[in-house]
Amino acid sequence: MSTSRRRALDGVRVIDLTQALAGPFCTSLLADQGADVIKVEPPRGDFLRYAGPFASDDEPRDYGGVFQSANRNKRSIVLDLKKPDARDVLLRLIDDADILVENFSAGVMDRFGLDYDTLAARNPRLVYASIRGFGDKTGGHSPYRDWPAFDIVAQAMGGLMSITGTDAEHPVRVGSGVGDTVPGLFAAFGILAALRDAERTGQGQYVDVAMADAVLAISEVVVNTYGHTGRVPGPLGNQLQGFAPFDTVQAQDGVVALGAPHNPQWAKLAAVMGQPELVDDPRFATDHDRWLNRDAVYEVVNAWTRTRTVAELIELLGGKVPLGPILDAADIFADPHFRARDMLPTVTHPHNGRAVTVPGIPAKLSRTPGAVERRAPLIGEHTVEILREAGLDTAELTALADAGATVIPSSAQEHVA
Repeated sequence: MSTSRRRALDGVRVIDLTQALAGPFCTSLLADQGADVIKVEPPRGDFLRYAGPFASDDEPRDYGGVFQSANRNKRSIVLDLKKPDARDVLLRLIDDADILVENFSAGVMDRFGLDYDTLAARNPRLVYASIRGFGDKTGGHSPYRDWPAFDIVAQAMGGLMSITGTDAEHPVRVGSGVGDTVPGLFAAFGILAALRDAERTGQGQYVDVAMADAVLAISEVVVNTYGHTGRVPGPLGNQLQGFAPFDTVQAQDGVVALGAPHNPQWAKLAAVMGQPELVDDPRFATDHDRWLNRDAVYEVVNAWTRTRTVAELIELLGGKVPLGPILDAADIFADPHFRARDMLPTVTHPHNGRAVTVPGIPAKLSRTPGAVERRAPLIGEHTVEILREAGLDTAELTALADAGATVIPSSAQEHVA
């Protein structure tokens, strides 16, 4: 895509004080849509930089693949917020910002003198968002507010692990970091809602996201089942409560995912299987009947699917009932769907100059499409550029560096003078 196209969030400035995955994922969504995201890092950098995967020839091992993905389209500045001078500079940046996002432990921003009330007094239109394991006081003071959390803790306490896996004795974490990325999604949604209100009223607000809350919000089976029946749901493997068939089924040479739980889909499946009489079988007459008699449903379906290869099942059922092969990474990179949808864009790795792939942008806007236009930054890569934009002169830049409040990369030192 051309870098000259207008983006939906052009002109919006974001101060990104986040590390790890939840916060950077949130701000990357804003950056993809054109926001100017200034990533403020401590002198050591975001610790996600040092987690893999790494390119085979990435000797410094300070620019991992997850970091690359969650920080594309951003600029980086180093500020040591333990230093008063660095906090003063940050306040100058915040004065012109629309959004601030942080995921420090509860109370850290208060100790820095950078809490929401203080910042809102300086910049009343500021939208301030925090992402923590169990939230902050704005959304309700959790007894776990001071507990640290990672993705697996959010998945465990948000209910998702209790319904994932094949049995209750072996709870399973969902393979990707949904305990981070889903809170990031909800934070981005809340930020944009608050930004829209700030545009109307001139008043920003606090967006308080708890990782555990976000996971609970997508664990609909947990809430809906217990809330309506008082029953505690457990793991169902690949099935979905109330729906059958809705599972992986066996083929001659593998498995496929199949969903035909509603009457029209069941009728199509029965016809393709050459067993139209199944539609009138009283065991399978309604969606609920098929769920109650799901063992019989899967016995019938698997008896037929086992006689076909995966390719044959795709040929027979593809486009008729919901069905798909289980794609691994190599399959996805070769699949025409993801190529057509631009879901595997590339950026340049700064250490070796090679193109590396990052996930694309799933929300396709027709007039103002987002784009992955810039690789993730090196530590402090844009420190001088950003501080110059903030009005700091050479003497101030030098004083900040001498005080240890910032670090100017050697590649940018020639631009200080």
